[in-house]
Amino acid sequence: MTRTSVGPSATRSMENNRAQLYISRLRVGTDGDGVRTLVSFTGCPLDCKWCINKELRRETPDGKSYTPQELVDELRRDHWYFICTQGGVTFSGGEPLLRSAFIKEFCQLCDSDWRIDIETCLNVPRANLEEVLPFVSTFIVDIKDTDPTIYSRYTGKGVNDVMAALDYLRDTGIGEYGCSVFVRVPLIPEFNTPEDVERSVETIRERYGDDFCMDRFEYVKDKTALPEPDGRRVCRVLKAIRKGLIK
Repeated sequence: MTRTSVGPSATRSMENNRAQLYISRLRVGTDGDGVRTLVSFTGCPLDCKWCINKELRRETPDGKSYTPQELVDELRRDHWYFICTQGGVTFSGGEPLLRSAFIKEFCQLCDSDWRIDIETCLNVPRANLEEVLPFVSTFIVDIKDTDPTIYSRYTGKGVNDVMAALDYLRDTGIGEYGCSVFVRVPLIPEFNTPEDVERSVETIRERYGDDFCMDRFEYVKDKTALPEPDGRRVCRVLKAIRKGLIK
């Protein structure tokens, strides 16, 4: 993706653009290709009943405040992991697109070889999506369900804006900027059925053909039941290789 440099006045303005973030490093196989660093924002427009990141719906004392430049500096320690594995940074949350200005400024400052992915519900204003689109390699979209009644009952919001955003990603994101879109369709306990999941998958396929990659998965109510992703063994191997090359 094309990165645009920023001048001194723009850099000064970034000092006022701070966000509370949670950073999880050396992740493999869960948040995009290669070794990933997951950066999670607080704040979300939805009220999902089985949300496993409820602590990220609002700012808490446990998070750390960063400017875009401070985040770039923090993540440079992972630079060679990103380069060696074609990995990068995945923004999540909460809903990261609520902080689209922060993400845009980060992308203008970071190394152009870092692949930027975003995990999103897409239920945000179109302007937020437009702001980050030139910089993002892959959008990982948790669609919840395409049925308006199920979606509203589970999230407290409407699904029409999400479908319109998917239209925009197909027409502009893929067509003009060459990004990828990965749509995940969940089985949600007490809210939809396996048949509902297949109906949502079929709805997406009929509307978008092969433009989007798709996956099915099952929500869990208890966050402790999730396996802990661990890329540290892979990164130790990469570090050893790098040291050998230096010698």
